[in-house]
Amino acid sequence: MSRRRGANVTIQDVAKRAGVSISTVSRVLNNKDDVAEETFRHVQQVIDELGYSSSLAAYSMRSRKTNMVGLIVPDMEHSFMVQTIRGVSRTVKQFGYDLIVYTSGRDHADLSAMATWEQRQVALLNGSIADGTIVVTPFAQSFRTTHPLVAIDPHNNAADFPTVISTNRTGVMEAIDYLAKLGHKRIGFIGGRADLQSAGRRRQGYLDGLARAGIEPVPHLMLDGDFTVDAGYRCARILLKLPDRPSAIMAANDDTAVGALQAAADAGIAVPEELSIIGFDNVPEAAVAKPALTTVDQSIELMGYTATKLLMDMLQGREITEQLVKIPTKLVIRDSCAAVKPGTR
Repeated sequence: MSRRRGANVTIQDVAKRAGVSISTVSRVLNNKDDVAEETFRHVQQVIDELGYSSSLAAYSMRSRKTNMVGLIVPDMEHSFMVQTIRGVSRTVKQFGYDLIVYTSGRDHADLSAMATWEQRQVALLNGSIADGTIVVTPFAQSFRTTHPLVAIDPHNNAADFPTVISTNRTGVMEAIDYLAKLGHKRIGFIGGRADLQSAGRRRQGYLDGLARAGIEPVPHLMLDGDFTVDAGYRCARILLKLPDRPSAIMAANDDTAVGALQAAADAGIAVPEELSIIGFDNVPEAAVAKPALTTVDQSIELMGYTATKLLMDMLQGREITEQLVKIPTKLVIRDSCAAVKPGTR
């Protein structure tokens, strides 16, 4: 029975029971000499108690490195995903690794199915293909794997693996500050997918930004999108048909903002003369939009680099001092915003 129980024990289980980090357990497993003797003995005792030795033996049978990193993304429809892949790909090459990308192409509305799919892909990659894995916007809160794993922009805050996010709330607050200084008081908001924590933080940043500017939020100026161009277009059309339409729109990402730009053009509303629009992400398309899009830069490629560097540190048995790494955002001002004309909103 103990062997069967041990076969299901993960490195996360050992770390939690021992009260140490995953990287410390990894260093013990690899007999690194920079672990304090007392800590080494304690972790080894927990490994024995949980029956993890049988799993370790199985791993040792294929202890040779594959020099492959797995990257799991939910889709390639969004510019954010493409930029993330680019950032990870460039970084793994710097460390002498190759990259294999898995995408689901599934309906994101079925969270349980997505979490199950992620679990299967992590098991497949870490079973024989990859030395470690990066998961982008994971639905699962934990993964049963003995290999290093890092997440980018997870759905849930309570993830038990190293995570990289951007300062979503602060970034949107800065954008609202900018619009308020331009004289805008009726600022609409087109949000992202409600299941993503980043979307929730951007929405909160919008509300907090309004509060800081002394602007009362108007519920019917806040619409839920899904981070797509189509949703941005659809929601912007609703906002722009209102008798008290907004003079500015804060979009949850650049794809949404591009949809809003198109909706304004189709409605004969000039940007930025009659409507200001701000996006979030700063994907390459933002700079060539007509007009060039003002946006919040969250350094997507840097997020990919940081996640990959964390993974490399774990693979080399280094201590991970920060389980949650926040990448600062900054406002990039281009041509899609202007001051409110005197006598208008």
